[in-house]
Amino acid sequence: MADSAVFVYEGTDRAGKKTKGSITGVNAQSVKVELRKQGINAKKVTKKTESILAKLGSAGGKVTSTDVTLFTRQMATMMKAGVPLVQSFDIVADGLDNPKMRDLVKAVRADVSAGNSFASAIRKHPDHFDELFCNLVDSGEQSGSLETMLERVATYKEKTESLKAKIKKAMTYPISVVGVACIVSGILLIKVVPQFEEIFAGFGAELPAFTQMVIGLSEFAQTYWFAIVLAIAAVVVSLGQVLKRSEAARNFLDRLLLKLPIVGDIINKSAVARFARTLSTTFAAGVPLVDALRSVAGATGNIVYSSAVEKIADDVSSGTQLTFAMRATGVWPNMVMQMTSIGEESGSLDEMLDKAASYFEEQVDNSVDSLTDLMEPIIMSVLGVLVGGLIIAMYLPIFQLGAVVGGDSH
Repeated sequence: MADSAVFVYEGTDRAGKKTKGSITGVNAQSVKVELRKQGINAKKVTKKTESILAKLGSAGGKVTSTDVTLFTRQMATMMKAGVPLVQSFDIVADGLDNPKMRDLVKAVRADVSAGNSFASAIRKHPDHFDELFCNLVDSGEQSGSLETMLERVATYKEKTESLKAKIKKAMTYPISVVGVACIVSGILLIKVVPQFEEIFAGFGAELPAFTQMVIGLSEFAQTYWFAIVLAIAAVVVSLGQVLKRSEAARNFLDRLLLKLPIVGDIINKSAVARFARTLSTTFAAGVPLVDALRSVAGATGNIVYSSAVEKIADDVSSGTQLTFAMRATGVWPNMVMQMTSIGEESGSLDEMLDKAASYFEEQVDNSVDSLTDLMEPIIMSVLGVLVGGLIIAMYLPIFQLGAVVGGDSH
């Protein structure tokens, strides 16, 4: 698909008055057609060129999933208030701070204005609107309940983003603190320990073994600190590239994370919550169960659960009841299977899955809080051992010297 661009136009309106402005479009011809629909006879249409400074300024911007979530919520609010779809795009775009997101909304708006459906317009931007999002919007348009569907999608994305933020908090907090501890220790080894080493050189006595070990570590750090930093950076970049390019590596990491103590439990619960939330949203939107399961598979965020959902979809398509198909995979908690069974029997599967999702999201929230509370004393202990150990190693010779001088004076 061709990328949209901004075009500057000059022409006359219906009253014959001269008018000019800018509009988003794929090419000059499509822009002229769109302007004609708006009652403007375009005399001149040229593609707007960005200055180097403008390009540099906008290059830093990036469309995040949070931006898409906010856009969805705002569109749902506008449409529920009775604002027409195209006008809703204009109002939402004007209120966006991220220039990249604003350009994306304008591109979608241009496609919709040209007569395309909302779903087909966002399908041109798969990096920002996944298949599940597009399918739900498509379902809403076909059933004539787009505003209700956007409301559901907005709620779904908000809860998903909240869940992601909790997982991120659980993973990044200990890593960042340990990283800071390593940096502080490195600075002490490279900058502070050598100062003490100069003082100890004039003692003329053998240093304690612990102090000698720290001084040796300091000399190594001073000599090879640049190589150490480069090696760490190379390992991080290499791992990133391997995970990006190798599906086998990503699958291995997914399975490994599930087996980790504490963190693995949080990831398990979050995958179950995503499954229940996504299936509830798609099924409530009127998407057939097998199609809904196919869409859900990619939303669980983990290969173990994704594979399980694919197997469930295959079993359900061949006539197996959803609860039995879930039990056969052996990865779902009993509580989810019971809620699913009740939902199937009572004809309220979407409501029961919604309740299950809320329960597991709360469980993730509690687990993250517990992890944070547990990690704080552990991290403080690690920091105390690292920094305190270095300080003790440096002051041991001084204490020994004081004891020797005290003993001599007696």
